[in-house]
Amino acid sequence: RNTFSSCGFHLSSNIMSTSNGAKENSHNKARTSPYPGSKIQRSQVPNEKVGWFVEWQDYNPVEYTAVSVLAGPTWADPQISESNFSPKFNEKDGHVERKSQNGLYEIENGRPRNPAGRTGLVGRGLLGRWGPNHAADPIITRWKRDSSGNKITHPISGKNILQFVAIKRKDCGEWAIPGGMVDPGEKISAALKREFGEEALNSLQKSGAEKKELEEQLHKLFSQEHLVIYKGYVDDPRNTDNAWMETEAVNYHDETGEVMDNLTLEAGDDAGKVKWVDISDQLQLYASHSQFIKLVAEKRDAHWSEDSETETECRGL
Repeated sequence: RNTFSSCGFHLSSNIMSTSNGAKENSHNKARTSPYPGSKIQRSQVPNEKVGWFVEWQDYNPVEYTAVSVLAGPTWADPQISESNFSPKFNEKDGHVERKSQNGLYEIENGRPRNPAGRTGLVGRGLLGRWGPNHAADPIITRWKRDSSGNKITHPISGKNILQFVAIKRKDCGEWAIPGGMVDPGEKISAALKREFGEEALNSLQKSGAEKKELEEQLHKLFSQEHLVIYKGYVDDPRNTDNAWMETEAVNYHDETGEVMDNLTLEAGDDAGKVKWVDISDQLQLYASHSQFIKLVAEKRDAHWSEDSETETECRGL
């Protein structure tokens, strides 16, 4: 359902296994225990029984929705059982986007069914929405340069080294793209800019004058041409049988580096740290973020791996 040039097909098949069958090595983080922020153990789901098309009468997933979600914050749905709650799944429901970027999803017993298959846990876990929970992941890149301003090439691959802005998440300590959830009624483009400002530039703590200057610089960066790297399901440890993460990952590239030179990175909101990171296949990132970064390197013809055979094989697909 997701079409990509080059290695994109690997990404879509690894992340998204449709209800017709589970792809090998797909949908792994969504089956890990304990569930994030808890001691809850998922029911174990073997690879061959991930897909919903496989009959499994004894499937008995654990039910779990975090207390923080049940408390009813503005970003969360009520429980399905509540009489005044009748969500419109697979469509725009008021300001809440309940369409999936991967097409129609099934509804079973009033609950949406994870299009990638079984996770060993029902309910919503830490996720606010039943069904798709939409996020935006801005991938901000520049070329690595030496003190004279020349692009630095990798000694083995011979390709220019690309850098991206990474944050260290407070919740799990993993490095990640500085993204976050799309607010109801918010455009993806606005969410991408807002999340980058909040997490990588600490915009929430700035004074009025500082925010205005920040907004001008961000506008320069986010109004230029960009690449949509991925849209769709994400293999995320927070996913359940009834709630899952989807994202739109978009690359904004500062070719000269001048825009980002005028912005000081400062961790804010959900980020503990922020820094420029060299892109390579050695990166260990949160959820499916390494695969997004790999696609950026491909599309920008930047260094990724010291193994040239892998790169050649990938480009030839």
